[in-house]
Amino acid sequence: MDTGSTAWMLASTALVCLMVPGLALFYGGMVAAKSVLNMIMMTFGAVALVGCIWVVYGYSASFGDSIGGAGILGDVSEYFGLGGVMKDDPKAVIPLSVFVAFQALFAALTAALICGAISDRIKFGAWMAFTGIWVTLVYLPVAHWVFAFDGKNVTGGWIVNKLGAIDFAGGTAVHINSGAAALAVILVLGKRIGWGKEGAQERPHNLPLVMLGAGLLWFGWFGFNGGSALTSSNAASVVVLNTFTATCSAMLGWLLVEKLRDGHPTSLGAASGAIAGLVAITPSCGAVSPVGALVLGAVGGGVCALAVGLKYKFGYDDSLDVVGIHLVGGLTGTLLVGVLATSDAPNGVDGLLYGGGLSLLGKQAVGAFAVLAYSFAVTWLIAKALDKTMGLRVHPEAEREGVDVHLHAESAYDLTHTPAPAPEPAAAG
Repeated sequence: MDTGSTAWMLASTALVCLMVPGLALFYGGMVAAKSVLNMIMMTFGAVALVGCIWVVYGYSASFGDSIGGAGILGDVSEYFGLGGVMKDDPKAVIPLSVFVAFQALFAALTAALICGAISDRIKFGAWMAFTGIWVTLVYLPVAHWVFAFDGKNVTGGWIVNKLGAIDFAGGTAVHINSGAAALAVILVLGKRIGWGKEGAQERPHNLPLVMLGAGLLWFGWFGFNGGSALTSSNAASVVVLNTFTATCSAMLGWLLVEKLRDGHPTSLGAASGAIAGLVAITPSCGAVSPVGALVLGAVGGGVCALAVGLKYKFGYDDSLDVVGIHLVGGLTGTLLVGVLATSDAPNGVDGLLYGGGLSLLGKQAVGAFAVLAYSFAVTWLIAKALDKTMGLRVHPEAEREGVDVHLHAESAYDLTHTPAPAPEPAAAG
């Protein structure tokens, strides 16, 4: 047992856990004041539900021996209820239990990302039902495809083993997956009341909250990407460096697009650009050089800044730009591995610019679009079934007045101030 690597994985798990409030604040600040608690509740609710599913059968379905050796789904019975993970394996580099906890947060955050696309208009109960079904039918198989490596007497997923595509920390399983799912749910759920009409769009109610959330996500992402090395090593160090580098250039890339397009850079753009860079570098952080990370981040930030405007062109109401940032950013980072990868990086594979030819780019494209197609199709069916049975959408009155009060009987801010009683005059003499 490597105590240094174990310590790094425990710290990385804690860092990724900090991304939960980071995401809640990032999303919460971007919605109207009347919806901020609902957004935070959807984030935390998804994490709580997925954490329970992960213990019962989620980990086993993702990382158990592939059923029939097809690389599609892990054996649900192998680790059912996480039996056996507490045993000390003297041959292991890190305890299995810390890996289970680390990956549980990946599953939980992937599901939580989707809620940013559907703010202000979905029932909380419907959201929780959707989350449980979606994780079971979509995330768990995709995580097996991408994250489950072949081992001794163990068959893993088809994308990472048979196809040989590179996805260091979840560009496909996390970001393309959640972005495609978000688009499918949006199309079933429909637009917010008044969306697209001039003056009717709700503005972010607290931009400092958005910036704070982005900062917490950036901090936690060092554990998200760096912890995916699974050891305290040079590979983890290179990944952390690339993660920081790409985020910086992506923020500048987004702000440059804003300046040229709109005439001014914004704090919302800076926060969004940082997240776009983090998304883009996630699959590629172990495959590119620091200069490659700079290029990849700048491209990812600029492309995502342009992509968020597609919702107005095509008429889908992506409330907080989950499609524009996570789907497009995940695709950008995944595909650019095939161009910018260098064998000097931890993954040890050359892309097109380093003499590797088109082979790796082709593998990256197959993996990316396979996840996109599967996630979109199955998510649409899940959302459609729930809409026909329990109904997804809140009543129009709740949408107009605010889902915080109607769904949770709470308000984020007490805006009524009762003045303190005036002091009694002092007695004469």
